[in-house]
Amino acid sequence: MEEENELALPAKENFSEWYNDILVKAEIMDVRYPVKGLYVWNPFGFSIRKKTYSIIRELLDRDHEETLFPLLIPENEFMKETKHIKGFEEEVYWVTHGGTSPLEVNLALRPTSETAIYPIYKLWVRSHADLPIKYYQIVNTFRYETKHTRPLIRLREITSFKEAHTVHETWEDAAAQVDEAIDRYHEFYERLCLPVLTSKRPEWDKFPGADYTIAVDALMPDGRTLQVGTAHHLGNNFAKTFDIEYEDPNGEQVYAYQSCYGISERCIAAMISVHGDDKGLILPPEIAPVQVIIIPIIFKNKDKESILDACKNVKGSLESAGVKTKIDTSDRRPGAKYYRWEMKGVPLRIEIGPKDLKNESVMMVRRDTGDKEQIAMDEINDTVASKFESIKSNLYEKAKAELENNIIECDSLDEIENKIVKGILKIPWCGQEECNDELEENIGAGILGIPVNQENSSSSPCPVCGGEANTKIYVSRTY
Repeated sequence: MEEENELALPAKENFSEWYNDILVKAEIMDVRYPVKGLYVWNPFGFSIRKKTYSIIRELLDRDHEETLFPLLIPENEFMKETKHIKGFEEEVYWVTHGGTSPLEVNLALRPTSETAIYPIYKLWVRSHADLPIKYYQIVNTFRYETKHTRPLIRLREITSFKEAHTVHETWEDAAAQVDEAIDRYHEFYERLCLPVLTSKRPEWDKFPGADYTIAVDALMPDGRTLQVGTAHHLGNNFAKTFDIEYEDPNGEQVYAYQSCYGISERCIAAMISVHGDDKGLILPPEIAPVQVIIIPIIFKNKDKESILDACKNVKGSLESAGVKTKIDTSDRRPGAKYYRWEMKGVPLRIEIGPKDLKNESVMMVRRDTGDKEQIAMDEINDTVASKFESIKSNLYEKAKAELENNIIECDSLDEIENKIVKGILKIPWCGQEECNDELEENIGAGILGIPVNQENSSSSPCPVCGGEANTKIYVSRTY
């Protein structure tokens, strides 16, 4: 019982405390690194990261190519795009010395890579025949975050930033690429069993230097939203700054159009937060480092060797089918083993004891529902595959219902104030930034954006100022 007590989590309803504890007790991250906002991936957590980002690579490698650009950006290049720089100027880490010698040109640690990549795109783009360019990289980025830092959510070193940068002939081609990026993000999050909301950010909240920004948000258990992906139409703004031109079919030099889009390890934070429970992680099978844990049930060494042999046979059969399987042969009591692997979110547990051996069966337990079922030995592989599909569907549908149940239509300030703690509000909006400022000041929530594919119409006035509203927007508290 001592180990169970040490691993016990706060109730998930105390979300902040639960979240901080689960990262440590499930061995996702070690938070004791002696620099604020920097954290260490435990091997178990890093395995989740690898599996998650392998999905991103799979989806992008259909028509993108992976590349890698330097971390350091010369100040003269970094300062070229004034709107972009203004958006990041308070967040940049600067390298000013090499050893004890001052540098001739200060170097920025990339907060994002537009100003590192686009001077090279200027050299690579020559003709319309070179387009489109669709490259991406997965890198660490640095931002001097002054707000309250939190592992995976608000960092000073983002260790897992996927950023794609594309170049196109026309504005419309770049817009189509933004739409495609958002579609790819939805596909990615479906594989993490996470429903997300998509909205167009208001002008004051778009990416610095972009024509517009589309973002995806996840609803966290405390009713706040977490931005888990963005796609930006850059127009030809950066092309003009960095002289990215191509020769069109008529032989004329024309500025290119660009897009960029990114996802960080916030995707893992959302997946952990939405699916986990009071016992620990609940991992979708596709990203679980251990997909099936086998627990031998041995009493006073009775049938010990036969039970262990059966466990090894089941493990070998599952692994031959591509299932990541582990046998827990530690000296812990069976209950302690259950507790440990439930904390780590293993999708399926198989128990094999003397009675199971006699009946040529196993006991199979689902992590997501706790359901137990007796399964014949010769049906294990097919049953595991079927259970994985059922777990994936259950996790997604449960999260989808939670999201939909917490999107609330509001038409008055009183409603907004009373219901904002419950989740995401959808309200009429006049289009004025001042109304957002008033919401933030009075209720601690602000405008996320305009839902995509929404008709611009509203029968009610803006609840903040009373002015005519021609659209509806999402409002939420955010991280």
